[in-house]
Formats: sequence, structure tokens, C-alpha cells
Amino acid sequence: MKSLPPSARSALSSLLGPVPLTRSQALGASERLAAATTLVGSLEYLANRRHTGPRSLNDWAVAREAFAARGRPLRGALDAVAHPWSTRALHSARVATAAALLLPGSGRWRGAADLFLGASNALLYPTQRYGTDGSDQASGLVQTATGLARLSGSPQAQDALLWYIALQSNLSYLVSGWVKLLGSDWRDGSALGGVLRTRTYGERHMWRLTERYPRSARTLAHGVLALECLFPVLYARGGRLARPVLASAASFHVANGFVMGLGRFVTSFTAMHPAVAYTSTPRSHPAVAGRDDRMLPVAGLLAAGGAVAAGAVAAARRLRATDAGPGTGTVTTRHGNVLRYRGTPGAGDGDPVLVFVHGLAATPMHFGWYAQALSESQGHGQGRGGGAGWLTYHRAGYGPSRRVARVAYTLRESVDDLVDLVEGALPEGRPVVLVGHSLGGEIARRAAPRLGERLRGVVYLDASHPDELNRSSQQGSGAAYVGGALRTFGVSLRAGMGILLSRPLWVDNLPAAVRRPAMAAYADARMWRAATREWRSTEIEFRAHEGPLCPQDSHALVVSAQHTVDRDPDQLLMHQEIADAHRRPGRVVRSVVVEGADHDGLLTEPRLAAEVVGHVRGFLAELNDLPANDLPANAAAPAAALETEPR
Repeated sequence: MKSLPPSARSALSSLLGPVPLTRSQALGASERLAAATTLVGSLEYLANRRHTGPRSLNDWAVAREAFAARGRPLRGALDAVAHPWSTRALHSARVATAAALLLPGSGRWRGAADLFLGASNALLYPTQRYGTDGSDQASGLVQTATGLARLSGSPQAQDALLWYIALQSNLSYLVSGWVKLLGSDWRDGSALGGVLRTRTYGERHMWRLTERYPRSARTLAHGVLALECLFPVLYARGGRLARPVLASAASFHVANGFVMGLGRFVTSFTAMHPAVAYTSTPRSHPAVAGRDDRMLPVAGLLAAGGAVAAGAVAAARRLRATDAGPGTGTVTTRHGNVLRYRGTPGAGDGDPVLVFVHGLAATPMHFGWYAQALSESQGHGQGRGGGAGWLTYHRAGYGPSRRVARVAYTLRESVDDLVDLVEGALPEGRPVVLVGHSLGGEIARRAAPRLGERLRGVVYLDASHPDELNRSSQQGSGAAYVGGALRTFGVSLRAGMGILLSRPLWVDNLPAAVRRPAMAAYADARMWRAATREWRSTEIEFRAHEGPLCPQDSHALVVSAQHTVDRDPDQLLMHQEIADAHRRPGRVVRSVVVEGADHDGLLTEPRLAAEVVGHVRGFLAELNDLPANDLPANAAAPAAALETEPR
């Protein structure tokens, strides 16, 4: 820098270096920017309430179902807040309070005003969660911290709270950047054009520019990645890079506001920048003289303790997920994979065993209600389909089952494993009915012809179709997000983030005996790694599918979830094609749509699971009434077996 001319050195010096703000200036700037976010948001609500009424995006009659399992006091409070008059009154009060905070001053009343905005934001968010895109959460965080800082009056407490805001800002950029790195579209620079062509965040003219100048678009996308992943470098060398980094971040939010319509992003996330500027300025600078930085080592110790706790929780869950428990068996398949299974034999040797095949990123515990109902019917000696045995298993890489195969995975491996499981876990000649959910239905369909005369039938539960990514625009467009979500979930769990996982509602809906193992499997990174591997192969094979489904010489029951076929009518047609592939003289083929069911609710909702079990029992009863010579001979096995490989 000394070799540069004086004018150049002066210009460069003005672009580099810290942004010195005093404690009072940082608090004032943060709370005013956050207040501007609140003012705009509440005015938007009061001026346009079409997204909060009946049948709207934030219809409380629908949204409140997410809180059905919470305590009555919380549900009552949210019901009161969600009332139109209460909501309008709160937003009106927020407008007045936010406008007052934009005025000059530094009195303690500002702390109470900040806390009111933060608390009211927390109350309103559950009733209006769609449309905020994170801006209200960011402003609420700043308002709560600045409110406490104003009311405390202690410089040490104020510095700790400003450090808290600054650390949250760094974390928001870091997490966003490193998560983006998991997506190939961000790594290859195509993500920017992809976002700009969407209906929600897109802008036609800007998208056309990315198409016209792809190299510039890639450079800009990589620049965003670098900014987010390396945001904390502004603390290096006495805040030498604070000005360019903060200016770039502010410009990024302004661009988002202008191009993507995320106007509140501009003020909500830049509301954290004053705290970053204050904490990144060297303590030797007069503006921050006497700053208390003890929050930083305390945060480091808390992070280290959190990492230890996260590791301990992950290890405990891994042990629970890989613990087969009593009453389980083991089968080693032709690929060397070791499968763990559990089940009951049923009433007699002639009764079929229902072999359940779980879906992608799912568990055998998803069939908990089915297994419980079948076990109870055996205990009561029910006939006509009630005495069937059942068997559930973890696919290779899930739970206690181990994948030993060293070759690249294809769906055929899971099909082979299923065939070997039936041959190894059940007595020779024992009839079976394959029951597959989602991707498990496609695995069962491919395995069916290879089981010969012992196959009694196939039950498809909202099953995948090998041509769905080509024929369904919804499935095809969502495929890229499925892979990204699986990878992100797996990486997050391997990074120890599983400690932050709340138990999903579907786990609580399962029978009590399987909830803990289901949660352990859900929070185990191995399952998500296996699911990512399966999805990679599935997407390739499904994209390559051509022609009609090969005919099947077996009975079939095809069960569809109403929400699935209502949302995507193409799926109903494909489910019908699965049924049609089984239609031939002497074969029982039934199709049913379960009203009120979604894709997973077929398994996890007790009422819906009981309804499906009733359909399965009726299907088995029909098969039991058939003459022996009407049972499937599977003469089409060689032809259908060819379909296990993509064409």
C-alpha cells in the first residue's frame, strides 16, 4: 500500500477499516431499523388483510391445527390473538410504537417499547407465519435485545446484548452460506437464475439478464456464497474489512428487496449490522473505549459445551437407532448387506405374511398401527384376513441394518435384498403379501415377479410410479429440492444439529411403544445418508423410464391418499396404471382413495391407518375365498424382471 500514490492510498483507506459506532449509536441505529421493519409490516397487514381471512394463506382455522397438541392456555392465548379485532388492535399499537421509536431520544421508555414490539411479534407470528420470510424473526430478536439493553442501564449488560446481536448476525450469514454450498446449483452458479425464474421470488427482466450473461450470473452467485460463508472475516486485523463486508451485505439485502420483493429484509437484517460494526471496532478506538468483550469467551464456552452435549445426544440416538432389540432376526443378503427384521408368524402356515416395505427416509416404525392391529387380530383369533402374520425390516443403511455392498447403489440392490429377506426370514413356501409405501411400493412391485408362487399379492400405499418425474410436473420440479433437502438434513445431523430437533407430530401420532425408536432413527444421520443414496439412484432410474409398466401376474390392492391425488391428478392416473398392470383373468385388483389422508397420514394417523387395515383385511379375505388354482403362478416373472433396470 505504501507504493501507491497518496490519492490512491487515501481512497483505499476510505474503503477499508472499521465502522466506529459508540454504544449509544449502535443501540439507536439497531432499534430504529428494527422499528422500521415493524412499522412497514403492520401497515401492510392493516392495509391488506386478504391473506389472513378464511381460506387465505394464514387462515387460523387451518394454522391452529399445528398447536393441537399444545396446552390449553397457549391455545387459548393464540385463539384470542388470532381474533380479527385483537389482531388489528395489536398491529395498530405496533404502528404507533414503532413510529415513536423512529423519533430522536434515548430514554428508558424506548426499552419498554422495544420489548412490546418483540413480545407482540412472538404472539402474532404463529397466526401469520406465512409471508414474513424471516424478517419479523430478525427484527424481533433485535427488539428484544435492545429493549433489555435500554432497561438495564448497565454498560456491561448492554455490551453483552450487542455482542449477542452481532453473533446472531454472523451465525445467520454463516449458516445460510454453508447450507447453500450443499446445493450443486449454488456451487455451479446456476442458482441465481433458478431463483429469479420462480413465481414467488422471480423477476422476469433480471432472469433474462442471467440468461444473456451467464458468466456474470455465476460470478454474482459465487460472490453471494463468499460473502455469506466468510462474513466473520470482517473481525480480522482490527476490523480492516468491516466496511466492504457490511456494505456488500447491505447491498445484497437492498437487491433482494428490489428484485425479489423482500422489502422488509433490507431493514430487518441490516438492523443487526450496527452491533457488528460496534463489536468489530478495535477496543483501542475512542468510540468503543471501555467496551466489555467478556461475552465472546462466554459464547465460546457455551458453544463448546453445546457441541459436547450435541455429540452426546447424537451418540445416544445412534445407539438407540442401531439397537435391534429383542425379538428381531437377521438376514445377510447376496450383496452382503445385513438386514434386521421383526414380526409375528400369524395364525397358521397357510396364512400369508404381510411384508412391509417402508418409503424413502422413513422407518419400519411408520407401520406401527398396522402391526399393532394385525397382532391384536391374531390374539383374538379373527379369520378372513385377520390371522395374517407380519414382518417389518430396515433397508440396508437404515437403523440397525448395515449396508456392506461396495458397488454403486441401484434400486435393484434393494429389490434383491427384499427377495433375499423373504427367502431367509420366512419358512420355505410360506405365502407373502408385499405392502409398500411410497418408494417401498415401487421396490415391492419390482420384487413381486421374483417371488414366484409364494406371492399372494401386492398392496400399494400411495406408491411411487417409475414415470412420475417425467409425467408429473409437480413431482418433476420438486425432485431437485428432495435431493437438496436430504443432503442438508444429513449434513446438519452430522454437524450435531440433531440436538435442536423437535419431535415431529407424526412421531407423536405413532403407537407409544415405537415413538422413541422412531425418533432415534429420524434424528440419526445414517438414515439420511442412506436416503440420499437411494434418491440419487431413484431419480436417475425414474428419469430414464420409458414405456408402459410390465404386466404383473398377481393380485393387487392400490391405496391412494386423497390429498396426494387432489394436489396432483397425474398421480391418480399413475396409480391406476399400477392397478391395470395387475389386471388379468382371475386376478383380484382393487383401487381405493382414502378420504382426508395425506401421503404419510395413511400410516401415522390412527384413524386412517385403521381404515387402511380394514381394506387390507378385506383384500386378504377375497384372496382366501379364491380356489387354489386361481392363485398367482407368476409366469410373467422373466419379462417383468427386466424392468428392474432402467431403459
